[in-house]
Amino acid sequence: MLNRKELQEIAKIRGEKAFFVTLYLNVDPSTNAKSNYLIHLKNMIKETIEKTDKAVLKKISADLEKIESFILTEKRSFKKGLALLSSHQNKFWKIFHLAVPLKNEIIVDSTPYVKPLLDLLDNYQRYAIMLVGRDTARIFLVHLGEIEEYTEVRSDDVPGRHKKGGWFSLAERSYERHIDYHVELHLKDVIRELGSFLTGEYVGRLLIGGSEEAVSRVREMLPQRVSEKIIGTFQADMQSGIKEILEKADPILKEFEEKREEEDVAELVTKAMKNENAVFGVEDVLNALQDGRIMKLLFLKDFKKSGLLCLQCGYLTTQNVKTCPYCKGNMKKVRYLVDHIAQKSVEQGALIEVVNRNTQLKEAGSIGAFLRF
Repeated sequence: MLNRKELQEIAKIRGEKAFFVTLYLNVDPSTNAKSNYLIHLKNMIKETIEKTDKAVLKKISADLEKIESFILTEKRSFKKGLALLSSHQNKFWKIFHLAVPLKNEIIVDSTPYVKPLLDLLDNYQRYAIMLVGRDTARIFLVHLGEIEEYTEVRSDDVPGRHKKGGWFSLAERSYERHIDYHVELHLKDVIRELGSFLTGEYVGRLLIGGSEEAVSRVREMLPQRVSEKIIGTFQADMQSGIKEILEKADPILKEFEEKREEEDVAELVTKAMKNENAVFGVEDVLNALQDGRIMKLLFLKDFKKSGLLCLQCGYLTTQNVKTCPYCKGNMKKVRYLVDHIAQKSVEQGALIEVVNRNTQLKEAGSIGAFLRF
């Protein structure tokens, strides 16, 4: 699975007069009858060869050959999306097999093209699902459209149900207290296991499923730091399959994401208008980036912008300058300015939020940032 730490390391890599070839390929079998992604790959490679400067092409020929060979021989291991970053000169080769489809493209640049991976990390952030029952619980990790069962907690000491009632509605009060005591012990074990899981994984949100009674009871017992992560609940049987669990969780997650994006953009624009540690528009974002002030970067998923990059210090600008105003280094044209902004922001420890659609952000220049100071 993708993680931010790994992308931060990739974002720091520079070519040192070498180049990287980055491939994103949609290998989803549902949209690629008879493996026609091979046709798309060959066409993209041909187009790359035709439009690339001869001096640069000489440096990346080995990368293009290695990429094509890999796709032809390893296709059985593919899922829905493939990201491949290669630099023969830098002895760099990285593959990501993804459970979500990607837009087909090949990018040749002096740095790895990681913007689509940043998009995925934001749009498919990790979250946990916990199914809780009277004597069992199951904890899942969901990321990039895939779900993994992390653990199962089972308490064999919980007595069986009484014939005349459920968990907490038993005919005899003494037996009710007895079973209630063991159920509470079980739920405490579950909460401890959940806390350990949330501490060890980057999980920003939590969904709880099970019977209405079980969900209500465990929510009452959760510590505040865990309760704050809950974005919704749903009813499900403890033996539910993974597909059924995802079907019930997906609408809750999408609604939460849309609401969060709207709130973040509204806050950004309001703070920027009041000059309260926020800016919008590419020029103001670039100025803040140069000063190392960006705390959280927001931009529209389809926002594209070209600009210039200083080959010596990494300064970025949209202004037509021949030499860097900071170090007097040579400037190079870059087609994917937003990618460079995102990479440099990650290097500075900033968070990245990729917004799918938002009219307010588009009107504000399609990009903005919350600032540290």
